[in-house]
Amino acid sequence: MRSIEGDCERLMGTKGLSPRRAEVVLYTRSGCHLCDEAKAEMAAAGCRDEYELVEINIEADPGLVERYGSEIPVILINGVKAFKYRLTAEEFKGKLRRMASGQL
Repeated sequence: MRSIEGDCERLMGTKGLSPRRAEVVLYTRSGCHLCDEAKAEMAAAGCRDEYELVEINIEADPGLVERYGSEIPVILINGVKAFKYRLTAEEFKGKLRRMASGQL
């Protein structure tokens, strides 16, 4: 028996492709030890294949320096603020999966 999903994948050329990955934005700056810790926890979560990481150094944009100042790291998942300052690997993985599936 053929599945409708399989037919859609075949017609759209998506068979074998992974689902869309979440976008994770990390606002950081040079010398930020909390930013380094946040990146280490994100890596330790073991879900790197589930998201695209975009690191933004706030020092490159005066508007971002004004907005965030020393209140970094800030981490957005799919455009929604998810963490500020600290996170654990477990918190990151859980929130990433909830937010990627549309649950907030």
